[in-house]
Amino acid sequence: MERLWAPWRLAFIEGSKPEGCIFCTFPAEDRDRERLILGRSASSFVILNKYPYNNGHLMVVPRRHVSDLEALDGEEFDDLQATLRLSIGVLREVFGPDAMNVGMNLGAAAGAGIADHLHWHIVPRWAGDVNFMPVLAETKVIPDHLDSTWEKLRPAFDRALAA
Repeated sequence: MERLWAPWRLAFIEGSKPEGCIFCTFPAEDRDRERLILGRSASSFVILNKYPYNNGHLMVVPRRHVSDLEALDGEEFDDLQATLRLSIGVLREVFGPDAMNVGMNLGAAAGAGIADHLHWHIVPRWAGDVNFMPVLAETKVIPDHLDSTWEKLRPAFDRALAA
């Protein structure tokens, strides 16, 4: 059996958690850069993951607080899927990854860190992006700072969402 190690997530797991749902409070604030929000559509928004598995790891989140996929109405679901597709296109344009992981964890038992507000993860992948550092040093090397990643992605999201 192979194992996927993610020791850098321990900072999220053990760290203090803000009051309330960040997926509800962050988009209500006027602090997109600080909150790492990349763009907004009618029913969803895109945000960088503060504890990324890889450079450019982002999440597509419904604006409405909902934990069950079945609770989304048709318009919300369609908007989320369009935003998911748009986000993949932006990541291809800006970072040119070799592949991507796309998925969601529905519920805490499935690994959702924020189980009460569903969200899709998009993780860009490059051939050889799993190196010796996580194995030997329990350290994940993310080559770009979150602020720099936001600066690269935000203009591309602004263009894509305006189209």
